[in-house]
Amino acid sequence: MTEIPGKVALVTGGAGGLGRLMAVKLARRGARVVIYDLDEGAVERAVGEIGARGGGEAHGYVCDVSDREAVYETAERVRGEVGDVDILVNNAGVVTGRRLLEAPDEQIERVFRVNALALYWVTKSFLPRMIERDSGHIVTIASAAGLVGVSKQTDYSASKHAAIGFMESLRVELKRYGHRGVRTTIVNPYYIDTGMFRGVRTRFPRVLPILDPDRVAGKVVRMIERNRQEIKMPLIVTTVPALHVLPADVLDWIMDFFGVNHSMDEFVGRRGSEEEEGAAPRRGALSSRRG
Repeated sequence: MTEIPGKVALVTGGAGGLGRLMAVKLARRGARVVIYDLDEGAVERAVGEIGARGGGEAHGYVCDVSDREAVYETAERVRGEVGDVDILVNNAGVVTGRRLLEAPDEQIERVFRVNALALYWVTKSFLPRMIERDSGHIVTIASAAGLVGVSKQTDYSASKHAAIGFMESLRVELKRYGHRGVRTTIVNPYYIDTGMFRGVRTRFPRVLPILDPDRVAGKVVRMIERNRQEIKMPLIVTTVPALHVLPADVLDWIMDFFGVNHSMDEFVGRRGSEEEEGAAPRRGALSSRRG
């Protein structure tokens, strides 16, 4: 079991969507929560919400996780101002939702910087102390799109394949070199109704539903406590890896039948948001402690 009360839990992209919900739930379980996000106003609101809901402790940092030097610099501040991170949730993510030839080069690069490379910078910031203590938990929110390619997700799906490979390799590396006290969890959900994938559709909502973010956040926190190494949601997603033994044409037919390759046809997403436009953020810290 991973004990949450009294532990420092950091959530990237923690000021909105799934990240905010996980941060709130971790705080309710007694964690001292640290939030990384680009939007200073959203960080301030999230920190205030955690403080107001049951006397939780929260600290917010405006940090672009795709900026390696900013990540390392912010991590130093976290260690000095809050303490060593015990639970790290790599949650920040972006998507273009366009066909390959319609996706601007700079947006493709940003998807990989946020969804894949940031995992290295944020994890390397806190893993050494976890190894020294032989205690810690690293969580990465990947995607079912990291298990099978999806139309109009050549960047996103590939970046989530990378996230899965990163976490699987990290898991076996930690075990091989005797750091079994450092746990890992990889989360592979179908679309979550947070706004990031606004407009996506599912053909069979009873079998392959658009997921409720509060339920996903609750399950992730429970699975952290239970040291679950992998989470796939909904249940049908657990069958996807086995489908790769089939010929590619058969796999494509199955994905078409379930509407997966048409799910992005009406995608809108968060058009014009700071995170999608890649605006340069201000860096700072906000804290709230109630109780």
